[in-house]
Amino acid sequence: MNLWTSLEPASATVDPGSSTRVRLRVRNTGDVVDEYRLEPVGDIAPWTTVEPQTLRLYPGTTGTVELTFAPPRTPDATAGPNPYAVRITPTEHPDAVTVPEGNLTITAFTEVRAELVPPVVKGRFRGRPRLAVDNLGNTKVTASVAGSDTGDHLSYEIRPSNVQIEPGRAAFVETTLKPKQVIWFGSKEERPYTLAVRRSGVDPTDVEGTYVQRGFLPRWLATFLGIAVALTVAFVMIWIAYKPQVRTSATEQTQQAGAALAPSPSATPQTLPSTAESAPVEQPKAQQPDVREPENAGGGGGGGGDAAPAPRKSEKGTSGGGAEEKPAPKAPEPVAPGTTIYGHASDRCIEVAGHKWRDGAPLQIADCTGKNWQKWDFRPDGTIRSLGLCMDATWGGTANGTVVQVAVCSGNPAQQFILAGPRDLVNVQANKCVDVVDANNANGARLQLWECNGQDNQKWSTR
Repeated sequence: MNLWTSLEPASATVDPGSSTRVRLRVRNTGDVVDEYRLEPVGDIAPWTTVEPQTLRLYPGTTGTVELTFAPPRTPDATAGPNPYAVRITPTEHPDAVTVPEGNLTITAFTEVRAELVPPVVKGRFRGRPRLAVDNLGNTKVTASVAGSDTGDHLSYEIRPSNVQIEPGRAAFVETTLKPKQVIWFGSKEERPYTLAVRRSGVDPTDVEGTYVQRGFLPRWLATFLGIAVALTVAFVMIWIAYKPQVRTSATEQTQQAGAALAPSPSATPQTLPSTAESAPVEQPKAQQPDVREPENAGGGGGGGGDAAPAPRKSEKGTSGGGAEEKPAPKAPEPVAPGTTIYGHASDRCIEVAGHKWRDGAPLQIADCTGKNWQKWDFRPDGTIRSLGLCMDATWGGTANGTVVQVAVCSGNPAQQFILAGPRDLVNVQANKCVDVVDANNANGARLQLWECNGQDNQKWSTR
């Protein structure tokens, strides 16, 4: 080896969002003039700057290169020690590559952002806002959520009340607001409230929202009912005061008629009219058969024993049982562990890009080899796992084009997938299918979420 290197210092520390420098000394120990190309390698290479990138040295001379590390203040800058290296390639001897290594420690920082969705909710008896808590730091965050309002008008049901959020991930907290007093009549009232995200050792993060409580009955209906009750009472009072006197004169007219027909005491039988002459003979009438139909045809409590019973309706008619029930959809059949998932359009298998355990690694299709990074376990909790990581929709997204990746299993709804029929691999939260970007069937084509359209690049099977 015709090259000597030295990192000064070999270990450095930097805060996310700032930068630090390390000096790399290079000496040409050979006997010819040589030019060296320097290139950073490793996970932190995107944040590393080498100046100069080429170094020309005479035999026995030493050159200096400045390495500048500037990790961003984002969750990608993983807190803790991060190894780095610089590849040095001589022009005269390309095969004699030297890779000096060092260590860069990135300090931890926490940053939490919370948002209410929606910020204003309306209801008569309850409201259900959703609190999204994002961890924008580079270390895990443990927090609790509590609610409060001025005047103590509301009660709070928070699920879950404690969350643990990995760097770069988000947690959703379901909240139910219930007013302690119901507004039966009247206009709506606004109830401002606050949800506090509390962490140990720091001030809580407060998120303000508004619950608009509506009256059970509108004001115009209360006015209408009041007027109706007043009119009803007035009508009853008038009726009582001016009730008409109703009587019958039938009895008086009957008594007067009886007095007129009674015989006088001085009348003799000769003076009385003949009964035969005064009373006309009434001819008997032939009795007509009663042809009226019985009032309660079809049987009732009055006897109608000869009446024909009403025809009964079929059990499948309108008065009988209901329509036949449709069979419930079948649940997905269990899938054996260590299964490969291949696409119908490409006949290639889903695998983890990079072929190693890495949180946030995207998924792609490639020739089926049966390696561990192409094997998947369908768990009873609805997750699909490979290399100890869960299939996941990036950032919990539900829009078309959301990248499908693997991430640390956290129980988020974005990690719920189901192999539904016919042959659709569906994200339960987004209700969208796993899709090959641009219907590309080549090795390395990435996966995304897209509206289920029945095309072959959305069809998957296991084997």
